[in-house]
Amino acid sequence: MVQPIPAWPGEFVGLDDGDVFVRTAPAADTGYQAGTGAEAALFVHGFGGSSTNWTDLMHLLSTPGDGAGLVCDALDLPGFGRSLPTEASCSVSGQAATVAGLIERRGRGPVHLFGNSLGGAVCTRVAATRPELIKTLTLIAPAMPDLWPRPATARFPALCVPKFGSWVLSRVQKMSPQARVEASIATIYFDGTCVHPDRIAADIAEIERRDELGYGGAVLVRCARSIVAEYLRRGSTSLWRDAARVSSPSLIIYGSHDRIVDPRMAGRAARTFHRARVVVLPRTGHVAQMERPGAVAAEFGRMLTGNEPLSVPVV
Repeated sequence: MVQPIPAWPGEFVGLDDGDVFVRTAPAADTGYQAGTGAEAALFVHGFGGSSTNWTDLMHLLSTPGDGAGLVCDALDLPGFGRSLPTEASCSVSGQAATVAGLIERRGRGPVHLFGNSLGGAVCTRVAATRPELIKTLTLIAPAMPDLWPRPATARFPALCVPKFGSWVLSRVQKMSPQARVEASIATIYFDGTCVHPDRIAADIAEIERRDELGYGGAVLVRCARSIVAEYLRRGSTSLWRDAARVSSPSLIIYGSHDRIVDPRMAGRAARTFHRARVVVLPRTGHVAQMERPGAVAAEFGRMLTGNEPLSVPVV
């Protein structure tokens, strides 16, 4: 098993509603800096994730030559990773405002915007409401409304029930950090054996760190409530209506064995996003950017070249 590259270094960036932690592929590695003409990308993680979910894909896309040579930023959404929570940061619209604010503060827009799971929903709203900030949109297993129940997502409505949600979380938090990491890997990967032991150790250490912060459980409950609310929303403010308003070229990737987002949603995505290439990757779970970063980078490259038809292929 190849030794994994370490997480990219980061810094806090001040926004109007608070600071967010942002990891960047260093200029020394990419050969690019802001102001040199290189295009920029911003990566948004999913529920319970962090900026480190994008480490490998950032490496591939920041590399000049075979890669896209992008200046790559990945943020910790407020309340996740190293970013502190803010009052409005747990709603999809609040998180979208944070993402838009970061693009404006960095001054690198329009950007290639990437989102996974909850981050995919957030990025869809940004692309629909702030099109001037977006060059292309790439969504990996986006958490778009789908009312057909799946066993792995049954916990989200449970977290919304007053008191019961907190009890469910307390039960989870009584599990050892290692057991929680193992359960997460089993849920979000098709083949968890691809995860390097060093990455597992880092994830365990991160859970131990977050357990000491005191606000992690409350953030998860509030975000779960926001996701459920978005799934139940109808009319002009729904996420699928947002998807229909996206004007940028889009790439939407699903995993054939995703236990959280149903890959059959690829058909609806192809019908709704107007300029989209929709791909279902075989033998892939919920986090294609972590499980198959090379395939994601290749699909992104095909979108940029414009040589592939807009379709719903199974790769």
